[in-house]
Amino acid sequence: MTYYYNGFPQSERDQKLNMVNVDDLEEKVKQIMPEGAYYYIASGSENEWTWRNNTAAFNHYQIVPRALTDMSDPQTDTEFFGMKLKTPVMISPIACHGIAHKDAEVATQKGAAAAGALFSSSTYANKSVEDIAAAAPDAPRFFQLYLSKDWNFNKMVFDAIKKAGYKGIFLTVDALVSGYREANLRTNFTYPVPLDFFTRYMGAKGEGQSVAQMYAASAQKIGPEDVRRIKEETGLPVIVKGVMCAEDAFKAIGAGADGVYVTNHGGREVDGAPATIDVLPEIAKAVDHRVPIIFDSGVRRGSHVFKALALGADMVGIGRPYLYGLALGGAKGVESVIEQYNKELKIDMQLTGCKTIEDVKHAKIDHIPYTADNLKSNTDPSRMKPYPKTEENQIKGSADATSGASHH
Repeated sequence: MTYYYNGFPQSERDQKLNMVNVDDLEEKVKQIMPEGAYYYIASGSENEWTWRNNTAAFNHYQIVPRALTDMSDPQTDTEFFGMKLKTPVMISPIACHGIAHKDAEVATQKGAAAAGALFSSSTYANKSVEDIAAAAPDAPRFFQLYLSKDWNFNKMVFDAIKKAGYKGIFLTVDALVSGYREANLRTNFTYPVPLDFFTRYMGAKGEGQSVAQMYAASAQKIGPEDVRRIKEETGLPVIVKGVMCAEDAFKAIGAGADGVYVTNHGGREVDGAPATIDVLPEIAKAVDHRVPIIFDSGVRRGSHVFKALALGADMVGIGRPYLYGLALGGAKGVESVIEQYNKELKIDMQLTGCKTIEDVKHAKIDHIPYTADNLKSNTDPSRMKPYPKTEENQIKGSADATSGASHH
């Protein structure tokens, strides 16, 4: 059940998963994933304050149950840019799915398609956009763009995603440089599996480079004119990804953006930035339904999906949990994770009298202020737990920590 790429272990599993909640998967995945790869997925930047509070902040908002609603059998179907979806839960873009599974983004796309969810792939994907599209030809998909300094590279990407049938672009504007990700430094993590667009453009595999080195190839200067140029050159909807305040929502819409994506990159960029759920109401008020809003970061429960929708989101992205599902179960594992969110979401819909996702967007939510923590990061030596060693999670041959393994 394990394939080795130059000594790096990749899961080959393909099975449905049993879980009580998605957090169950985080400890289980350590048994099959190398330490550096695990912490690349699991960690945030610096002390991980924002990473933790992305999830904790959902507790600042309370779902108000409703009685005598005379309602049963809630439905999670929704529509986004004309695409019919079975759920508002979306696969947020993450680089290098090959650290979780041999079939990488191809398996993730299959799992998302089986669940009727919107899939999005990264510029830093291992698999080609053509192979991803072929895995589920009729499935809806968006592309997350790390704009390059080299517009010839950008044009190659644009041509490829249009031919592969991608329906739109998430333009990432909140990661002009990599956040200070201490876990990657402590484990000497570099990308252990080739990245397709780098291979086809330069013959450079994107293999053996650090996260900071990869970001350095991207544009460090992105403005409103770039939004307009991408729209003109692709003819696709462009959603600005990384909006965290009302001012930037206004700026994005003024530049012609077809949507705004509220995210702090899962707490991986600016540590000390607010939790996304805390800024969503302000942004939703500023957008005022002029364009759709996508939301992610810290979503671990169906109730989190419910709260984000009720506070103004149209789609709610998940990240780390589906990669754990991918490692533990391949495409079927990804499908299982989405099903778990839907199961929990439907319970909240039933208990609040919400028959449809549109009903959820008008549900009653209360708010209580909070105080923040000041904990050290999970990879600080004073808190870091011993990492398990198993037959499946060890790199073989001459490969070492620079390929995503432990250097202990």
